[in-house]
Amino acid sequence: MDKEKERRATWVPGAVIVGAGPSGLAAAACLAARGVPATVLERSDSLAFTWRHRMYDRLALHLPKRFCELPLLPFPEEYPTYPNKDQFVTYMERYAAASGVAPRFGASVEEAAFDAPAGAWAVRLAGGEVLMTRWLVVATGENAEPRVPEFPGMRQFAGRVLHTCEYKSGEDFAGEKVLVVGCGNSGMEVSLDLCRYGAKPSMVVRNTVHVLPREMLGLSTFGIAMALLKWLPVQLVDRFILAAAHLTLGNTSQLGLRRPKTGPIELKNLTGRTPVLDVGTLDHIKSGKIKVVGAVKEVTSRGARLADGSKEEQFDAIILATGYRSNVPSWLKDGGDVFTREGTTKTPFPNGWKGRNGLYTVGFSQRGLLGASSDALSVARDIHCQWRERERL
Repeated sequence: MDKEKERRATWVPGAVIVGAGPSGLAAAACLAARGVPATVLERSDSLAFTWRHRMYDRLALHLPKRFCELPLLPFPEEYPTYPNKDQFVTYMERYAAASGVAPRFGASVEEAAFDAPAGAWAVRLAGGEVLMTRWLVVATGENAEPRVPEFPGMRQFAGRVLHTCEYKSGEDFAGEKVLVVGCGNSGMEVSLDLCRYGAKPSMVVRNTVHVLPREMLGLSTFGIAMALLKWLPVQLVDRFILAAAHLTLGNTSQLGLRRPKTGPIELKNLTGRTPVLDVGTLDHIKSGKIKVVGAVKEVTSRGARLADGSKEEQFDAIILATGYRSNVPSWLKDGGDVFTREGTTKTPFPNGWKGRNGLYTVGFSQRGLLGASSDALSVARDIHCQWRERERL
């Protein structure tokens, strides 16, 4: 560590956690429960920033709340099975208060690198302040930055172009023809929301996709799958789920939604691709209220041409339901044993939470809130063992 950095550096007791979303709060709460202090750094001005400011109004949890609660604090009993966005944000606020976690807001990490002579991580914030810590927990998650593809001709489009992180309600698009790029959970739900306000969405489906009913026989499809996986191999569970989905939803290929050859759970385990849980979108596709189209060849000033060779179709707006990406490569140095160049973890769940030199990750398991909870518990247990050994010295 050079003298200038040493002069400005501050040693932090316990761990430094980057990110005050569900993953960062869970890690801090689990550490606090074990008596290990943690400094939570958040670049925005509020906790759960993505949930608070980047999610559309009608969003609700796709899985039952029992699969989405964080360690040490269940959802309130009065909450519905699928809490909405505002209820989840309130839960996050209660969670932080109950565990005594007070993030440091406006703390943007510009670089974190391991300082071998000091045997610690040097975390440099915007403005030059440097924090030194034995344990660095990366909890910025897989959805830190919007993924915005650049289609040919996009800049000449005369209408509105926005990512779903900017979309709030279909009310803003009443009566308009809207091209929704993406057919994941966000693309499906935004298309449905647009219909409810009289807009005319066309949903771009470029690849195969598994669409499953959110519930089967009054039970969560995810819950059924998790129960069956305790006794049966994943391929057999996939066959059962797909057979039940066919009976409930029909042949989705006839709607332009071709299924992958690999089953939904196996595909999720292999690639992280999450199946879509239908909440009524398919009914609108069947009735023609939502049009399914193929890949976009180019965007024109008035609309778009599709790759299938069809003529130009006019649109008033384009909504990019193209997901998010990690921002870890932009600031974390010396994380090559854990992270890929794209900012995803190299080791699959449940063993991707620990790296070398006191580096940890929470929320990169491609298992949603359930995976983040598992990571947080593992990280807190491991750091606590080292903390206890240091106290004995």
